[in-house]
Amino acid sequence: MKSFSESYKEAGVDVTAGYKSNELIKKHVARTAIQGVIGGLGGFGGLFAPDFSGMTEPVLVSGTDGVGTKLKAAFLTGKHDTIGIDAVAMCVNDIICVGAKPLFFLDYIACGKNIPEKTEQIVAGVAEGCVQSGCALIGGETAEMPGFYPEDEYDIAGFAVGIVDKPKMITSDEQKAGDVLIALPSSGLHSNGFSLVRKVFALNHQNVSRHYSELGTTLGEALLTPTKLYVKPVLELISKVKVKGIANITGGGFFENIPRAIKDGLCANINLDSVKTLPIFDLIMTTGNIPLRDMYNTFNMGVGMVVIVEKEDVNSALECLEGAYILGELSDCSEKIVIKGLSE
Repeated sequence: MKSFSESYKEAGVDVTAGYKSNELIKKHVARTAIQGVIGGLGGFGGLFAPDFSGMTEPVLVSGTDGVGTKLKAAFLTGKHDTIGIDAVAMCVNDIICVGAKPLFFLDYIACGKNIPEKTEQIVAGVAEGCVQSGCALIGGETAEMPGFYPEDEYDIAGFAVGIVDKPKMITSDEQKAGDVLIALPSSGLHSNGFSLVRKVFALNHQNVSRHYSELGTTLGEALLTPTKLYVKPVLELISKVKVKGIANITGGGFFENIPRAIKDGLCANINLDSVKTLPIFDLIMTTGNIPLRDMYNTFNMGVGMVVIVEKEDVNSALECLEGAYILGELSDCSEKIVIKGLSE
């Protein structure tokens, strides 16, 4: 006998839609299968057997996050196939900061009405993010919550678990004055600062379709550019040079995130002219008349991640990281971060 409740359906929850969603997403989940995955979807828990060979002190590293109000741009444009990439990136880009290789990811989608085709688009993005970061999507949850969310809206969050050998964990312990900060370019806004973005543009169905010559796209397309995944290039970098710190530039911009990767007593000295700012940030600043300091304290400004290496390793690091460039260097100072040329 198949599971079905007419009473539950009349209350707004159609369990058969959930079953259809599961069928539609199976092919996307299958793309993410890696060694260690046990079983498939449908159980009460996702199963994964990690490989500890070659490690002396394996440490599991986890990260969890959502996409935030970037979702509003997805609702307005009707584009839902990349937002899942953001959900994965917001988690795995954090755990890579200690040198952890992501193993698996689980997602959670809550919606006012489960439309299987829309759910499939969302999960397709999650699967793509997992493929790009080399981890497996081993489970998740889709919760239909009528009366709590509007029928055409949803939220998505998730978490990732990775692994690193404790002796190889990236810490700031060995940092010293003269070490170099290298910028890894972002793809755009990533998934941060969207409450300010929505205020600046007063986002609606009409203006997300407006084409901006300076962006080369519509506003909606620019805003929905998925967060860049840094896992594979950073893991390659770690295998070649000594990395002495990594900062994922998310909410809070430069001022909140770079100091988190800096040893006490040292300061990240950054020259404002070194930052290769993307056009979307110039547009936000001019449209909203946002002070430059607030921009650097809210957005990534075109720098999605910062890695710290010794001077002698700079050339090797730049060869390993596509589009990377020198952002600044460490000095003896207790201020943690100074952006030269940026007025307070």
